This record gives sequence, structure tokens and C-alpha cells, in this order.
Amino acid sequence: MTPRSLPLWLALVFALLCGALVAIQSRINGELGSRLGDGFTAAAISFGSGLIILSIALAIFPAGRRGLARVRDALRGRRLRWWYVCGGAAGSFLVLSQGLAAAALGVALFTVAVVAGQTISGLVLDRVGIGPGGRRPLTPARLVGALLALAAVTWAVSAQFGGSAPILLMILPLIAGLGTGWQQAVNGQVRAVANNALTATFINFAVGTTVLLVLMLGHWALAGLPKQLPTEPWLYIGGALGCVFIGVTALLVRITGVLLLGLATVAGQLVSALLLDLLLPTSGQALAFSTIGGTLLAIVAVAIASIRWRGGARSSA
Repeated sequence: MTPRSLPLWLALVFALLCGALVAIQSRINGELGSRLGDGFTAAAISFGSGLIILSIALAIFPAGRRGLARVRDALRGRRLRWWYVCGGAAGSFLVLSQGLAAAALGVALFTVAVVAGQTISGLVLDRVGIGPGGRRPLTPARLVGALLALAAVTWAVSAQFGGSAPILLMILPLIAGLGTGWQQAVNGQVRAVANNALTATFINFAVGTTVLLVLMLGHWALAGLPKQLPTEPWLYIGGALGCVFIGVTALLVRITGVLLLGLATVAGQLVSALLLDLLLPTSGQALAFSTIGGTLLAIVAVAIASIRWRGGARSSA
């Protein structure tokens, strides 16, 4: 079955599963960072393993290598600004924040903060026109959606005030969410120049791995080497999950469109995060109703912020 022949309902099921992979990746990277006692090393392992997978894929598929040549020529001719190929730096910060904060905060709380940051970032970047779709107006629906996202985060963390969870760690996933929107925008530009999703993904992972390796070595110099590597294989599949997410969603977007795909993956991410915190809690605290309500409100916020986008896309067409 080709992507074009895949029915919409099945594509949405796959999109929900892809969103669930992101929450699972957060749990895996957070657990690896906790076991190592070093979130920097955990992030470098996750990104580096993804880069190895993509390097093998690039060696197999010549279209990806041709895309690299197009990006190189565009950079030399200044048709593509150098900072457009730095999206992986934002991705590396997201993975780093997973290793440093996900286990302490709980996956649901971590994910709500990322979604809020991503929503705000999307509003600003659409207004500025960084992404391949050009400028989009700041409509009332998008503004309301952003405010609801902030309210969702406040509601979700309200039960944690005065508790043992380090609330200041919420800053990390919030900034990571802001960076995720920028990463998607610039990676879209690189993908358009390369005319190949594998090329853009490889560049993203190459930049991110380089940043994380530098940070890891600096952390080693200051704090010493991490603990002994754990032996459980499942702790090392975070990078592979990231590759699957990017690859599958690149196929599904042709069927669902960007809006529907984004909503479905976010829904899958948040629901999976709640289930993980409910069934396999790591923060030592029971899952509060406010976290559930904040997660649901974040889903509503993303939906509201996307209403005008869909209408704008139709009018542009």
C-alpha cells in the first residue's frame, strides 16, 4: 500500500501512534539520563544513534546524497542562509531537556510545557514568515489558542507547587518547545531546497549530534565521567524512535495535510504521556486531576490556534 492509497482514517491512526512515540522517547531519554546520572551523555547517545541510522540510509539511497549537494550549492550561492541548517541545535536542546527534566517532572508535565512553547513559537514564526509557507496573520483564534496553552501549563503544574517536583525545570521543556517550532520552520526550508526529506533529517541530526558532543565533553571536564552504561537495550532506542517519527510523518502529511497531522500527533503525544505517568510513574507523585485537565486544555489550545490556519490555507489556494 502506497501513501497515496492509504485511507485517511488509517493515516490518522498512524499519526496518533507517531505522537505517542515522542512521549515514549521522552520517557526513555529521561530514564537513560537518570541511570547515567548525566543528561548530557544521554542526549548525545540518543541523537548520535539516530545519526548512525540516517548515515546508513544516506549511503543506501542516492537521492539523499543528491539533496546534500543541492543544499551545499544553495549555501555557497547564499540562496540559503547558514542558520537554516542549524535546526538540529534546537532538536538537541529538546533531547537534552528530556534527559535532564523528563524523569523529574513526569512525562505528562514535561509534554504540556513543550506543547505550550511550540504553540507560542508557531504563532510568532508564522507572523514573521520564517517557515516555507511564508507569513501568516496573527488572528484572534491563534492568539486565544496561545493564551489557552499558557493557561494549560499553569493549570497542569498547579498541583506541583509546594511539592517535591522542581518547578524551575519547567523552563527547560518550555524553551525546548519554543525551539521546536523554529526547528520545524527552518528544516522545512532545507527540505524544500534539497527536495528530499532524508537530506533535511540527516543535516538536522548531524548538527544536533555535534552540539551535544561538545556539551557532553564540557560536562565531563567539569563533573567527571558518567556512571556505568546500563545494559537494558530499550534505553538506547530513543534516536531510532526520532527517525521513525520524522520518516513516517513525512509520508503521512501528503494524506492528512500539515494541520490535521499536527493535531493528531500532538493528541497522541499527550495521551501517551498521561498513560505513561499513570501506569509507570517516575516522579513519585500521583497523577493529579490538574495535570489531566491541563493536558486536555492544551489539546484544545492547539486546535483553536490552528482554526484560522486551515481557513487561511483554503483562501490562499
